[in-house]
Amino acid sequence: MSSFDSTKSRLEELLKSIVEGKTQLPDFQRGWVWDDEHIRALLTSIARAFPVGAVMLLENGGDAKFKIRPVEGVSSDTVTPDKAERLILDGQQRLTSLTQVLMLDAPVVTRDAKGRELKRHYYIDIERALQGPEHFEDAIFGVDEDRTLRENFGRDIKLDLNTPAEEYEAFVFPCRQILNSNVWEEGLFKHRPDKFPSYMAFRSSVLEMFRHYDVPVIELKKSNKKEAVCLVFEKVNTGGVPLSVFELITATYAADGVNLRDEWFGSPKDKVEGIRQYLAKQRMLRGIEPTDFFQGISLLYTMALRTADMAAGKVGKQITGVSAKRESVLSLPLSAYQEWKEPLKKGFWAAAKFLRRESFFSVNDLPYRTQLVPLAVVLALLGERWQEQLIYEKLSRWYWCGVLGELYGGAVETRFALDVQQLMAWVDGGDLVPTTIADANFQSSRLDTLRTRNSAAYKGINVLIQRNGARDFFWNSTIRDLDESDWEECKLDIHHVFPKSWCEKHGVAARRYNAILNKTAISYKANRMIGGKAPSEYLKQLQEHKTVALDDKGMDAILMSHFIHPDSLRSDDYDRFIEARRVALSAQIAGVMGKAVGDMVDAVPEDDVEED
Repeated sequence: MSSFDSTKSRLEELLKSIVEGKTQLPDFQRGWVWDDEHIRALLTSIARAFPVGAVMLLENGGDAKFKIRPVEGVSSDTVTPDKAERLILDGQQRLTSLTQVLMLDAPVVTRDAKGRELKRHYYIDIERALQGPEHFEDAIFGVDEDRTLRENFGRDIKLDLNTPAEEYEAFVFPCRQILNSNVWEEGLFKHRPDKFPSYMAFRSSVLEMFRHYDVPVIELKKSNKKEAVCLVFEKVNTGGVPLSVFELITATYAADGVNLRDEWFGSPKDKVEGIRQYLAKQRMLRGIEPTDFFQGISLLYTMALRTADMAAGKVGKQITGVSAKRESVLSLPLSAYQEWKEPLKKGFWAAAKFLRRESFFSVNDLPYRTQLVPLAVVLALLGERWQEQLIYEKLSRWYWCGVLGELYGGAVETRFALDVQQLMAWVDGGDLVPTTIADANFQSSRLDTLRTRNSAAYKGINVLIQRNGARDFFWNSTIRDLDESDWEECKLDIHHVFPKSWCEKHGVAARRYNAILNKTAISYKANRMIGGKAPSEYLKQLQEHKTVALDDKGMDAILMSHFIHPDSLRSDDYDRFIEARRVALSAQIAGVMGKAVGDMVDAVPEDDVEED
């Protein structure tokens, strides 16, 4: 049996159903955004009997329950959700435009080409329209809210249409009367009978096009599932701004009286703290998006269903699959959100603590926001157990394999599901390591090609250096020694060890000196003192500064905390410095990944050269 019907509907009947409230909007449809030029072009197309595209409607009352609202401009006092027989999935902007222009007395709220708000009444210049269809576009025009058309920067009134008599004299037809022009025709015949023959020709050639215009309609039956309806809407909604999973779920939960926007963003008026505000108390969670959170809910919910299915003796395809894919998130029942939102909030909170222990202190240093989703889910399931030493070490190894193996970019929903299941089995004593650990590999030659701070591995290695207790060249302090108030003064950032100007003078190519092997995080003051000097020169200057006041042994200890070989710096030996640092960083990477670093020179990603 087909899940939809395809037919045609007379434009007038379709717009009448909107005004009566029989056709309304699901609340996930965004507000009306068409500008003045688009509206006039739409009217021109109908006047010329051109196709303006099909509309897609959904029969109301099925599994796909949404909060419902009337089309913009239609009063919500008289049009209530219980009147809705069909919902508009595609064609909102066209139908809203036509409803406001042809069916409502109020001015149409629109925008000009620069995005400034306008309130317009639309008219057709009858004489111009009678010159032929090719003139329709120029014949259709809009006037201001007060029904005047102005010139000279708004100082002078060019056309005043405040009364029907003025419309008759100007011989312009109000678009509001297109579908029912009886009253206007009687007035024209009374005031300007000489123009009536021309008007009748206009009615026949233009107005009748609107009155007999058929709109192709695809109507989805109410038997369609919610996730199918959402998917269809996304596929047909190619002209507008794509809707997020959160917006679609918000509309479905609203039908059950849950205001998901307030739950996420909070409500100052009701003094309700949203999930977003709660998470943002942890600096590392300030980038978490609603979609991330609901992917976590989906993982927890489907994991629980899978566990119950297996306990019930189900096998094969009878067992629920763990999933964070879009269709799974869209099909989440309200009960799943209500059951798992608090455990997941705690899971994300624990994830922030985990990141601090691994020396992540800034969102800008986070390699992958996406990897926080499975991490938070696993921590929510583990509770306080995640802090046990053996479990923590396994979590740390998995995390660093994901970062340095560069495995959490792109579409990662399948990896989410595998990692959650395999991590839980592994930390509970299983022998099989998660796929992310098995898949991860790092080649030492990648250290030569990591050049951009947008790269996950680049960020990860920078944090690994901080994790080792790297001390600033000037302040002689680690990032852990600083509280947040000190950060602005210190302004730690990643800079060259051998300065760019020194490298260029000595023939070192940009692709080499911009690689992470020649980068480390130091303070603004340290970098200013380094300038373009040779390392042997700036080390001496730093050590002699009254704030630093370090002997060679003290400065050497700082350099080694960055995995920098002191002798190679003091002798300005770039090649020796690079190779010594490669060995040291490779050993550190191998340590956190729990596997050897390879020495292949081919087949590694190549970052663009990043200019500071």
